[in-house]
Amino acid sequence: MADEPFGRGPLHLDLSMGRDLPRPVPPEVGDALLSAQITATAGERSGFQLAFDLTKNGPIARRYLPERFFHPRTRVVLSTTLRGATTVLFDGLVTRQEVGASNRPGQSTLTVTGEDLTLVMDLDERAEGFPNLAPSQRAELILRRYAGYGITPRVITEQVPQPPDAAQRIDFQSGTDLRYLNQLARANGYTFYLEPGPEPGRSTAYWGPQIRTGVRQHALSVNMDANSTVDQLTFAYDGLAREEPTALVQDPATREIVQLAQPPIDPLRPPLGRDPTEALKRPSLRNTAKLGTAQAQAELLARAATSADAIAGSGSLDVTRYGFVLRPRELVGVRGAGVAYDGDYFVTSVTHTLRPGQYLQNFTISREGMVARGDTVRP
Repeated sequence: MADEPFGRGPLHLDLSMGRDLPRPVPPEVGDALLSAQITATAGERSGFQLAFDLTKNGPIARRYLPERFFHPRTRVVLSTTLRGATTVLFDGLVTRQEVGASNRPGQSTLTVTGEDLTLVMDLDERAEGFPNLAPSQRAELILRRYAGYGITPRVITEQVPQPPDAAQRIDFQSGTDLRYLNQLARANGYTFYLEPGPEPGRSTAYWGPQIRTGVRQHALSVNMDANSTVDQLTFAYDGLAREEPTALVQDPATREIVQLAQPPIDPLRPPLGRDPTEALKRPSLRNTAKLGTAQAQAELLARAATSADAIAGSGSLDVTRYGFVLRPRELVGVRGAGVAYDGDYFVTSVTHTLRPGQYLQNFTISREGMVARGDTVRP
């Protein structure tokens, strides 16, 4: 997405739809669009909801709805264009439509909802073995099946190497591709999601750790008078969130049961806070004794990493006031919230709500501890 100040020009919402190849919708369909809402969350499937004017004798009611224009599995691409630069916000499929008929003129609506293209990975179940393939190799092999949807894999090699050995073990998929990809990601402390763009009709399938490095987005400023870009930010500190799990494995040669050492999670999740939260809970992972040592170490690391974020923040912003479009699954700074809660956060989720003349975003952010690690954030 372009890092271009929103306030310097008009922003247009572009909508393309089609059964096989999405194309820009006819002008009467675009004119009937009342609102668009898109939700993107780290590690989860993104979704959208479009509301159209369903005037009794309008083109939506008379022609497009009966002609299955909004039928389930129709592909939908939503993008914005600002100063000639196009940013894709969503690429997915229609799953549901609802009609709300009203006696009041102009109050009848058609609401279309859908999910991103990971939906196509969750429709067919498979039973397939992957001899001599590490988790990342299996993920890449599966994702290449969806090149026809414009999906390009971006797969990061797992942090704990798990050399495959078909003589000892053959990993087996039972269920949909999406379920197996998420299962592999969770077992390694990774996340899996689709990032739409950079061009309409293209997406990147990311399988790897949360991206907690790189250039920060422009700061969310609160309680700073005229410089505030957010009306309110709410933080919650959950002292029971962080866990320090333990795992047992059995030495295949001696049959001896040993407890694995707690691995450091910093390589998987670089810390964003200076004062990390203490782990109060020490659960024992089940069924690790039957796993290989490397697989058990990977699951131990995954459990410790995914429970690390004890601080969660939430808020909303007007994009015209913020000046930029806040992107999910990246880092952003906070200022004005006080010494304990200022600093960098991971953007966990963003919900875009667009109406004529209005662009709002609700968001959630998280990190593992209090007090910023640096003295400044990107203004």
